[in-house]
Amino acid sequence: MVIVEAPFLQRHPFLKDAFGIIIFIACVLIGTLLINTFVFRSFNVMGPSMEPTMFTGDRLIVNRLPVTWAQLQNKQYIPERGEVIVFKNPRYNSGLGEEYIVKRVIAFPGERVVVWGGEIIVYNDEHPDGFKPDDANNGEPGNPTSGAVDTVVPDKTLFVAGDHREGDYSFDSRSGLGTIPYYDVVGPVSARIFPFDKIRGF
Repeated sequence: MVIVEAPFLQRHPFLKDAFGIIIFIACVLIGTLLINTFVFRSFNVMGPSMEPTMFTGDRLIVNRLPVTWAQLQNKQYIPERGEVIVFKNPRYNSGLGEEYIVKRVIAFPGERVVVWGGEIIVYNDEHPDGFKPDDANNGEPGNPTSGAVDTVVPDKTLFVAGDHREGDYSFDSRSGLGTIPYYDVVGPVSARIFPFDKIRGF
């Protein structure tokens, strides 16, 4: 009679279950990391800078797919004018301020941006007499714009502004944040998923 010893894991079913759980957790963590990096990310709104479009506590889904697709083509992702985007704060210091910020895209490299008389006007080759970028945003934002700015957007950067532009409610390209490098853009906001009674797309 030949006696064959059972495999190690069969003799220790507890270890088999433990390995299974560890592998499952590792797969979940890796999957979450890949989704956050290449597909979408979720952010909470903090502060009044995007009111009345967004409010503190709103939960946003940011679409990473356009950024991923651009990177696969070895290109820089460039959002569209009027889009609401999330980007890494170029002036962020650990423990000071927000690491990620949500704002609206106003102007692109080479364009002249003038803030005067409560309005933003953008001048470029197509519109040498200027145009108001907010006219294409379906009534968002609804507030007049404070400040006095006359600047040309540097290469490979974006001029951005919050939707709450009265006073100092929004820290943006008008008020000390500066323009945003393309490489700091996380992606466009695709939806608000919370509060549930205010779910909408962007």
